[in-house]
Amino acid sequence: MPWFRAFQFFRELGRLSRDQAGNVAITFCFATLPLIGFVGTAVDYSRANAAKAAFQAALDSTALMISKEASSDTTDQLQTNTSKYFLALFNRSDVKDIKLTTTYTTTGGTQVLIDATAKYPTTFMNVIGYDHFPFSLSSTVKWGYSRLRVALVLDNTGSMASSGKMAALKTATKNLLDQLNAAASTNGDVYVSIVPFVKDINADSSNYNASWIDWTDWDKNNVVCNKKGNKCKPAAHKTWNGCITDRGNTNTPTGQNYDTNVDPPINNNKQSLYPAEQYGSCPQAVMGLSYDWPGMKMLVDNMSPSGNTNQAIGLAWGWLSLEGGGPLTVPAMDPNYTYQKIIILLTDGLNTEDRWYNDQAAIDARQTMTCDNVKAAKVTLYTIQVNTGGDPTSSLLQKCASDSSKFFLLTSANEIVTTFDAIGTDLTKLFVAK
Repeated sequence: MPWFRAFQFFRELGRLSRDQAGNVAITFCFATLPLIGFVGTAVDYSRANAAKAAFQAALDSTALMISKEASSDTTDQLQTNTSKYFLALFNRSDVKDIKLTTTYTTTGGTQVLIDATAKYPTTFMNVIGYDHFPFSLSSTVKWGYSRLRVALVLDNTGSMASSGKMAALKTATKNLLDQLNAAASTNGDVYVSIVPFVKDINADSSNYNASWIDWTDWDKNNVVCNKKGNKCKPAAHKTWNGCITDRGNTNTPTGQNYDTNVDPPINNNKQSLYPAEQYGSCPQAVMGLSYDWPGMKMLVDNMSPSGNTNQAIGLAWGWLSLEGGGPLTVPAMDPNYTYQKIIILLTDGLNTEDRWYNDQAAIDARQTMTCDNVKAAKVTLYTIQVNTGGDPTSSLLQKCASDSSKFFLLTSANEIVTTFDAIGTDLTKLFVAK
């Protein structure tokens, strides 16, 4: 109402309250009943809201606590522990008839849902027939709705033999695999690929009949001759040791920067194929995306340091392992999930040799293009430089990382373990959904 009418109303009310006449007093009493009801309702409502807010906070905390054990609890244990945790957090005796129902599901992701009902008794509103406020609340913790696909691109070059780096890398990698395995509620929640690299990578010699291999240079460099030496021919491809070098780039005919992308190989375009090479320091074979945790650990245990450094080919194959095409296939993505694609690139040395160059700057330029392409494809890239020998800090690895928090400069082998642990923790967090 307008302010002057409100003023007149309260002035008249004040006059009536002072009037001593019997009929006026009775009239005033009846007139004040709605006001008392209004004030009482406001008090009850305010108290109930405060209780409801405290109830919701305790419910959220309980959901987080129960999510850590939900996968191992029986249905009865889940209900019992939910009540135990909640009542330890929520100790308001004025809230009555608390009922909690906990549901754990792994369909389309993993979640814990707690539905709760309760009553908050009224004081003033009871006079007008409302004896309580009903509560109906819920809290959900979701995890596993964001699935992980992680490529571990690991330096296996000769310099990794010094300062305990290879031993630390093996320990760190196996610990990280344990973290990622523990984060997976069901098979397929987390896939991991492992790409050991030196100057080349190993695509597995069992693939010698694959159509994506270019044998041109291999056939020239690997020949067998008769005893007289006057008849020579290329060696049988089954004698190939599995090593693959860089694909074609702009410095080769029709190269189209195949060394910096994951475009599929084309049968009539040799520069798009993967060139076989009989490199003497061939590393362990690449393992594509998998949740074969024991198999991955066995691969890691078999890694051995040897050969020169070509980070670029390791990065290219790490990316290939996430995208698929040609040498590697990837599991189909479930539309009910979102997917995070991660590459973790660890190296202890600066680039020294690739298919074309023995010059660091030239190799770095190729790798820079690959890094840019990886990030443009929305793949998160962690880069780790293990610098125990006083090398310059790698500006290349700093630029390649998705952001400054994802570049790590380590000065001791032990830091490999702690860094992998920190990255693993970052990748396996739980999130409160609502």
